Amino acid sequence: MSKLLEGKTALVLGVANKWSLAYAIARAFTREGARLILTYQGERQKETVEELAQELKAARVLACDVQQQQEIDQLAHTLRGDGGRVDTVMHSIAFANREDLSRPFIETSRSGYLLAQEISSFSLVAIARATSPLMTAGGSLTTLTYLGSARVVPNYNVMGVAKAALEATVRYLASELGPQQIRVNAISAGPVKTASARGIKDFSKVLEAVAQHAPLRRNTDPAEVADAAVFLASDLGRGLTGNILFVDAGFQIMGL
Repeated sequence: MSKLLEGKTALVLGVANKWSLAYAIARAFTREGARLILTYQGERQKETVEELAQELKAARVLACDVQQQQEIDQLAHTLRGDGGRVDTVMHSIAFANREDLSRPFIETSRSGYLLAQEISSFSLVAIARATSPLMTAGGSLTTLTYLGSARVVPNYNVMGVAKAALEATVRYLASELGPQQIRVNAISAGPVKTASARGIKDFSKVLEAVAQHAPLRRNTDPAEVADAAVFLASDLGRGLTGNILFVDAGFQIMGL
């Protein structure tokens, strides 16, 4: 089988540890021949991401805290001088305060609401603005979302609202960037045991419910999400933009 991403440069934001979906995606990108660039947030993450980058044979590891515009600008500047072209960007960044996930949604703090929106939704706009000029031959921008954007999932709370905004952002970016042959899509992954998922109260019950009711009667494998990301980043996905691609064992079709 030919390497689907050979000759392409892939930027992956959000690799934090070996259990993250971003890590699974980065590993799949490497498998398919992409030149991989990773980012990290802050000095506390730097060493961990650099170790993962060695394992993944990443070409570069660059700082990028999406709350700091100067770091986003510096990322774009460095990429411009490092070959000057990016073919695919994987945005796997989301955050909400633990307390805003554990209490009733109506009690969400103003600051917590704005923080979740800034990191989980607006960051896609900021990254698209920084990287789209580097997609000189067209390209693909993909983000990660979840069913909680459209349906009420207990304890997902403010993150569900942020994911709804993220999905709307995908559509607007797809419309604006389409003339440049830049495709923008989201993968709606089923619940996966990641470090960030532990912040959601009673998350194990969500996993149990999905395994019981999804058509495939199981939970999502991170490798399935990674392969979907490869598809969207490759020429096989050249006709798709503005889509929410569900990789959730079919759970999204179920009513009860």
